[in-house]
Amino acid sequence: MLSSLKRIFSDDAQWAATRTTAAFSARALLSVGIALFLAFSFQLQSPMSSVTTVMIVANPTVGALVSKSVWRIIGTIIGATISVGLMAVFVQSPVLYFMGLSVVVGLACMAATFLRLFRAYAAVLTGYTIVIISAPAFDNPDGIFLSAMSRLAAVVVGIVTTAAVFMVTSPRRSDTLFTQIHALFRDTVSYILAFHQGYSNVPAQNPDALPGSTFRALPTTFHDSRATMLTRIARLSDAVEYAAADNYDISVRQREIRAGLARLSGIVASYHPHTITPADTGQDRAVHGEIEAMLHTLLDLTQDQTLEAVWTQGCARIQHTRTIMINEARATHSPRSLLFLDDIQDLLGQIDTALQDLSRRGSAGRKLRLQPYLEWPTALRNAARGSLTTLLTTLIWYVLHWTAGPTMMLYVVAAASLLSTLPSASRAAGMMAAGTALGIPAGLLCHIFLLPQIDGYPLLWLSLCIMLLPGVWLQFHPKFGVGGFGYGVFATVMLQVNNPIHYYNDISLFNGWMALFMGCIMLVLSFRVILPPNHRLDAARLVMSLTRSLRRLALSGRRQGKEWLVWENLQLQKVTRLAMRLSFFARPASMHEYIDAALATLSLGRLIERIRTIAGSPDIMGAQQAAIYDALGTFSELTHNPLLTAASLRRAATILCPPDALTLRPAAQVEAMACLEQAARIIEDIPGFLDQRGPLQWAEDYPAAHRPPLAAVRTEVG
Repeated sequence: MLSSLKRIFSDDAQWAATRTTAAFSARALLSVGIALFLAFSFQLQSPMSSVTTVMIVANPTVGALVSKSVWRIIGTIIGATISVGLMAVFVQSPVLYFMGLSVVVGLACMAATFLRLFRAYAAVLTGYTIVIISAPAFDNPDGIFLSAMSRLAAVVVGIVTTAAVFMVTSPRRSDTLFTQIHALFRDTVSYILAFHQGYSNVPAQNPDALPGSTFRALPTTFHDSRATMLTRIARLSDAVEYAAADNYDISVRQREIRAGLARLSGIVASYHPHTITPADTGQDRAVHGEIEAMLHTLLDLTQDQTLEAVWTQGCARIQHTRTIMINEARATHSPRSLLFLDDIQDLLGQIDTALQDLSRRGSAGRKLRLQPYLEWPTALRNAARGSLTTLLTTLIWYVLHWTAGPTMMLYVVAAASLLSTLPSASRAAGMMAAGTALGIPAGLLCHIFLLPQIDGYPLLWLSLCIMLLPGVWLQFHPKFGVGGFGYGVFATVMLQVNNPIHYYNDISLFNGWMALFMGCIMLVLSFRVILPPNHRLDAARLVMSLTRSLRRLALSGRRQGKEWLVWENLQLQKVTRLAMRLSFFARPASMHEYIDAALATLSLGRLIERIRTIAGSPDIMGAQQAAIYDALGTFSELTHNPLLTAASLRRAATILCPPDALTLRPAAQVEAMACLEQAARIIEDIPGFLDQRGPLQWAEDYPAAHRPPLAAVRTEVG
């Protein structure tokens, strides 16, 4: 304990994190005090609802808080409207009402799974509000409208109070976010430089790979650093979207910045074990040295100056190196060097565009609208979980006539909706239930030792602060954040603080606590036992989704153009989800192979897009163009016989430019050949990943599931 305290005060990073947590906790508890005081002053029917609202809405980022608040009000209004409508339609049919309620909650859970960030709270509050409004009206249906108005008033009080407190006490400076963007760009350049300095000399052949494979064995540190970079970029992209709701400087450049960050993700993802490195010749070492010199120049330029100040110089330096790569590609006689030069000049173009998007307003990224990936199987499963748990809890209350049944319903619906916003609801369900269950003994202690001592509002506020502080503080802990959130939000339900405060009824308290405990059990049963996740099946679906996206891209007959980044970002979201699913069941070595293969499909998609662009060049003759489109047409067999597609790509590459004619053919033909050859290499390295009968597509108890992860299912190419 003492050593931990010493480390907090001696370590600058820990001290900064502690100060941030303490500041957030102070603002949240101040908001709780003011919101509850106003709820008492306005004589609201359920004043603690305003406290629950504060605990849900509170966020360290003011923009996120404002956005959550707006969408929370929208969700509350929708939920109140649906609640009144359901009660009006099924007032004489309780069972039909419960069925209708379960359907609405299921739809809310599905919407919460689909929606991103703060928008998901509109869906969460829709289902949650229906129950909290309906519960007091079960005995008196005529009072449903007044219950809805009271609930809406409590929510508005909590939201307005929290927003006012955080906006007044939180500094909102755009330069902090721009500093993070600047640091992330430099770290991305350093990441690329480290790859060229440290990993390009790794032997080209992975000892565990198939004969002839171009995959290399890279150290675990490489995979860890890549995952860290992708996570940082994703979090910063979310932070930009949050800040845009409250900061004008960010809002006017939001699309460009998010497009630039998406390009950085694509650049980081482009460096995988299949990335071609130069051969060990004097000429190639000189080219490699030029790339490192360019990266060092970017680091020097951005060391003491902002991206806005140096983007012109930086882009000029990148373009200079890219021109060298293109000229070297036209003069080289080595097919391997050609592939490296073609690959690197394309990556340099991505870096150039990313620098423009991040440094100036009005770049090409402003016209892009990135799309979230909608994972239908997960959304439907969460919808089924929400519907099932709602129906079971309502029927339990209806059959047993349990007076605390509405409390159990309230918790189950709210927790199920909140869990649906998380990437892995089943994993978080246990932590959410545990955090809520810990609120029961905390509520008991509060009722025994704290609340009987109060003789005025200040002591009541102090008692609430003591009880809520652990949950508020733990929300910043990555391991216990979900549990802390569950404790902080639902601890307010443990207390019978009404207006006015009456003598506490021990039987009523224990009855309510038992209902919450039963709700925790129902939540875990629904999310982890009755409808448990199948992580292997989810991973297999994501793999097939990546493959089908490649096939559609090749067979679409049209270029993505400026929308290419949208496609790439969508696939990268799938890769991120795939990594999470694999972490539940795959060995680290297999997981790295699958993620490397998934990232290679992104490179394959970029090659397809480039091939379509080059096919329209005047230097591509009729027969050559036909060969290109015939090769792209064989992507229809990608999920059945990937090697057939690879063989067709190689044939088209030979037609365009034989290896002995690299310096004799037009630049467009040589570039098209390089793209076709690289695409064929990637497919030949990961046929088991692309094939719909690959090892990941089989259940764990099938022998086929234990084949090498990327090995071909069939060896014939047709």
